[in-house]
Amino acid sequence: MTTTAAPATTPFRFFDVHVVRTRRLGPSMVRITFGGERLGELASGGRDQRFKLFLPQAHQSEPVFADQGENWYPAWRAQDPAERPLMRSYTIREQRHEPAEVDVDFALHGADAPGGAAGGPASRWAAAAVPGDRVSILGPAVEDNGGVDFRPPPGTDWILLTGDETALPAVAGILAWLSPGTQAKVFLSVAHAADRQDLPTFADADITWLVADERPADGTDALLEAVRAAELPEGTPYAWIAGEAGNVKLLRRHLVRERAFDRRAVKFTGYWRRGASEEDLLAEYVAGTAAATDED
Repeated sequence: MTTTAAPATTPFRFFDVHVVRTRRLGPSMVRITFGGERLGELASGGRDQRFKLFLPQAHQSEPVFADQGENWYPAWRAQDPAERPLMRSYTIREQRHEPAEVDVDFALHGADAPGGAAGGPASRWAAAAVPGDRVSILGPAVEDNGGVDFRPPPGTDWILLTGDETALPAVAGILAWLSPGTQAKVFLSVAHAADRQDLPTFADADITWLVADERPADGTDALLEAVRAAELPEGTPYAWIAGEAGNVKLLRRHLVRERAFDRRAVKFTGYWRRGASEEDLLAEYVAGTAAATDED
């Protein structure tokens, strides 16, 4: 899952899609394949391409919008919260054109446990999704769009990627995109050994999996600990770090202050924050936007 900032509709478009099939990838993640009549017009930039997913309320069979035009966001905000679609951010894991399909990997956060009380609304929806379920997405209509954050500058000698299970789809997309021979150090944290995935890449990638089940519950962050202890390559790095916001902040601070990374060469994104729902984060974003508007 990605950040909560609301994109403009250009160069993004709304697509009405439906679930084609679902496939369990491990104890903590499910892959949902979406299809749709106009989905061939979606133009992913690959890498960590994000989009907005809109889910129907529990009493609805599909998302209900007041407006899907240029003013969709204020119209969405103005809708009754009990009626407006639930909005979440996700990564395009893979796109195919014949037929037009998009794969999206959902971290379940325990939503499939007995009782179904764990996880957020999107995780619970994904755990129960069946073919034919209808949702909407706001996705890119051009490949070079603001929904792609992984952009190493010219002169980069090697890549550092770190993330928890929420960042795994984006890391997989980045690794698939890297050119042959690119040197990459990758650190990934997952809950269970069976959550590890094959990550095809042409890059020269050294991948370290950190499995929570195999570590003592001592309160330390596995990713931060692993990166701190790692022997990193020589040369000019570019780092992409994502996952829980607090841990991401600590990792960035380590890279900039202790490893002397150029702060402009560290792309960091908090995909979620411990103790906060995406509604909380969205409310903070809306409040901040409103405050900035008032100051203007």
